[in-house]
Amino acid sequence: MPSPPPAWRLEPIGHLSSLLRDRKDAPRQGDRGAPDAWLELMPRFAEALHGLAVGDEIYVFTWLHLAERGVLQVHPGRDASKPLRGVFATRSPDRPNPIGLHPVTIREISGTRLLVGPIEAVDGTPVLDIKPVLRRNGAPHAAGR
Repeated sequence: MPSPPPAWRLEPIGHLSSLLRDRKDAPRQGDRGAPDAWLELMPRFAEALHGLAVGDEIYVFTWLHLAERGVLQVHPGRDASKPLRGVFATRSPDRPNPIGLHPVTIREISGTRLLVGPIEAVDGTPVLDIKPVLRRNGAPHAAGR
């Protein structure tokens, strides 16, 4: 068996400011009633926003800081009537490395702040990265561009 890899270090590039204050109030997916939220980017990453525009579809990668990292099986959708499944077969936030993937649309840009949504992450959730949603031809998916 190979030796374990060295520990990796992730640094947030910002955080989310959301109306969702408690994890239990967050919908399971953004398209199930989640609000828009402000993605507040650290000023040192401002240049990395170049090329993004209102209407662009992006993926926001978050660190689900309230997740339980020791959970390996869950009832999908928090529904105890459904059989247990491994977390890798679900979108549960509880998992060994709680990385969230959120497909959202940019609604507004104000300096280093992006209003994005809908997004089901709670207030204060660290943001790890932003990537554009690409069309099959490799071009960014943007409304009206």
